[in-house]
Amino acid sequence: MKFLIVGLGSIGRRHLRHLLALGEDVVLVRSGRATLPDDELDGLPVETDLETALRRHRPDGVVVATPTALHLEAALPAARAGCAILLEKPVSHTLEGLDELERAAARSGSRILVGFQFRYHPSLVKAQQLIASGALGQVLTVHAHWGEYLPQWHPWEDYRCSYAAQIGAGGVIRTLVHPLDYLRYLLGEVASLWAFAGHLSPLELDGVEDVAEIGLRFANGAIGGVHLNYVQRPPRHTLEIVGTEGTLRWEQEDGALYHLSVSQPFGAYSPEPPPVHREVYPLPEGFSRDALFRAQMTHFLAVARGQEEPRCTLEDGIRALELALTALESGQ
Repeated sequence: MKFLIVGLGSIGRRHLRHLLALGEDVVLVRSGRATLPDDELDGLPVETDLETALRRHRPDGVVVATPTALHLEAALPAARAGCAILLEKPVSHTLEGLDELERAAARSGSRILVGFQFRYHPSLVKAQQLIASGALGQVLTVHAHWGEYLPQWHPWEDYRCSYAAQIGAGGVIRTLVHPLDYLRYLLGEVASLWAFAGHLSPLELDGVEDVAEIGLRFANGAIGGVHLNYVQRPPRHTLEIVGTEGTLRWEQEDGALYHLSVSQPFGAYSPEPPPVHREVYPLPEGFSRDALFRAQMTHFLAVARGQEEPRCTLEDGIRALELALTALESGQ
């Protein structure tokens, strides 16, 4: 199959490497504004206009990896052309125009996969299976914590010039939006949300927040929250889910999922704490973060061939953006 890649920043190049490794033909659509060296792009066909590239190459799929505020400029023509689309998260910086993208995809048959790669993490997939099986009983509360140190996130660029630091599409809530997606994947729809957010640190940001605390109430009755920040050294990303029959804990550093439970019925009294049963689900040997993107790209190829339905749909992507925008509004 043939694919266009629109946007050649770090994530676009990661997608490029996986497409080439999987044996697919790739055409680059370039603006010339990339800040990374061009060495790995040498020898690949290049177009400078997306509409021309769509007409000339008739691709099976398009990877949209431009800055968030430019996503629809590429996604809409690709959807009208009927291409499968891997659309990076968040799907846009506002909700404006997303209804048009939905209509264009419905008319042409374009299949859109949103790039929330944590849906492919083996530990979170296992967590979803355990929750769905009833292993945790009634889920009562959940907390996700994700702290990054923005100046060291992209070492090749000045953090002050990065999209993550810029007003309009940046800020910690939209940039680190993943938990708002994977918590829906694990627990279902969010019924209500509140947030506190602000620029609290000395980081030089262009009018965006660097710390956020988001409270969530799920449709199933569970409550919990998401903490996001740009200021944590060393970085940390954790998740804890508590139910009546046990607890799940996950930390990205070692990647394993821990299932803790006791044999005593919930609500029963015992003078001595009952023994804790600890089940560990380690990551596959040799696992790396890049495996998430490889799994996502393999799935995208199956979506483009019509063999699988998108694991993370445009509707999922829009819902995650709605939650992020609601948090931004609440946190003002």
